Amino acid sequence: MLKRLLKEYEYYLKVTRGLSPNSIYSYITDLKEYIEFLEKNYVIKDPNNITKQHIRNFIARLKRKHNTPSSISRKMSAIRSFHKYLLLEKLVSINVSLGVSLPKKQKKLPVVLNVEEVDALMVAADGDEPLELRNKAMLELLYGCGLRISELLALTLSDLHINMGFINIYGKGNKERIVPIGFEAAYALKQYIDKGRTILKKVPGDILFVNTRGSNISRVGFYKVLKNLTFKAGIMKDVSPHTLRHSFASHLLENGVDLRIVQELLGHEDISTTQIYTHISKQKLKEVYEEYHPRSGNKEE
Repeated sequence: MLKRLLKEYEYYLKVTRGLSPNSIYSYITDLKEYIEFLEKNYVIKDPNNITKQHIRNFIARLKRKHNTPSSISRKMSAIRSFHKYLLLEKLVSINVSLGVSLPKKQKKLPVVLNVEEVDALMVAADGDEPLELRNKAMLELLYGCGLRISELLALTLSDLHINMGFINIYGKGNKERIVPIGFEAAYALKQYIDKGRTILKKVPGDILFVNTRGSNISRVGFYKVLKNLTFKAGIMKDVSPHTLRHSFASHLLENGVDLRIVQELLGHEDISTTQIYTHISKQKLKEVYEEYHPRSGNKEE
């Protein structure tokens, strides 16, 4: 019964919540592990027989298998969502996942580039070849608009309103937001569309960024491009597409932009998600103080 309910839940995630295929895959993979644990160790098939203790035992097993706190937290998020769905569909009378505590996650600040590093990355991407024009446009949009890589790869020509100064983005849960586009990103985008995409695009379609075959560029494909450009720019940090989104938010806050505006630009539902960037700004202030204040105690003799 649990496996059948999982199939119904997968359909709910796709149709009702409109989650991306990657998000659905992650939820279902974690829940399959959870359900297999319940069936194998407790022969549970009816969700009404699941208790808080069963969930706690599952978490304990994950700890014994050396799952990281962030991995356990992700799996628990899937479990809570599943039990919330069961309650919503009146398949159970209570949500037993509520109140189950989790191991504390290590607070780890995301990697961000400073302005000089961003400039170096953009210079490394300069060029007049179609693929170079594409890469530059993708970097400028990631950093200039704070996009997720999934949002960038899903962009179509109809989402662009360059002359009006904005683009339409469809984020998590297919929620639409309007994001302003700056001069540098707009210029790079026009160059790519006029001189790059017309050469690369060999099959009909509205998708914006394409590979050498004229079809959609993949996450892995762009990740390889970014790694090569990072090396070319002499940047030693572990840079991913999300690093540019982090840098976008961090640089806005460093320059005095209100947290609520950054939240809206990023498409975060909860402002607590955006607040991590205030910690980055504080860390930056601390570094500047320690470097330049005569009594910081960190001056070299």
